[in-house]
Amino acid sequence: MIHPPIEAELYAYLGGICNRLGCQVLKVGGYTDHVHILCLLSKKITLIKLMEELKSHSSKWMKTKGDDYRNFYWQDGYGAFAVNPAQVDRVVAYIANQHEHHRKKVFQDEYRGMLKKFKVEYNEQYVWE
Repeated sequence: MIHPPIEAELYAYLGGICNRLGCQVLKVGGYTDHVHILCLLSKKITLIKLMEELKSHSSKWMKTKGDDYRNFYWQDGYGAFAVNPAQVDRVVAYIANQHEHHRKKVFQDEYRGMLKKFKVEYNEQYVWE
C-alpha cells in the first residue's frame, strides 16, 4: 500500500527514474494500490526495461522509508497503453484526480473495464498477482 505521507516523494522518485532513462515524464500519480506514469518512451529503451528499472529501484527505495514499507514490493505485471497526443491533457487530469476518482470506483473494476473496452484478452488469475 502506498500511504499518503509518502506519495509525493514516491511519484517524484519514479519521475526521476523515467527522466534519467530519457523517458520524459508528463505526470505521475496514483492511489493506495497503484501508480500511473504518463511519459514519452525513449527510443533507446524498451518498455519492459523501463518497467524493470522503475520497479527494482523504487522498491528498494521504498524499503528505506520506514517499518511500514519494509515488505514493500510491486506486483510482477503491469499495464501499458499508448495515448493519442490529442488526449494527453485529459490523461494528465485523470492521473491528477486519482483520489477523487477512486472514491467512486475501485481500481480493479476500472482496469477490467479498460481491458474490455480495448479488447485486451486477459486471464483474471494473472491480473492481480
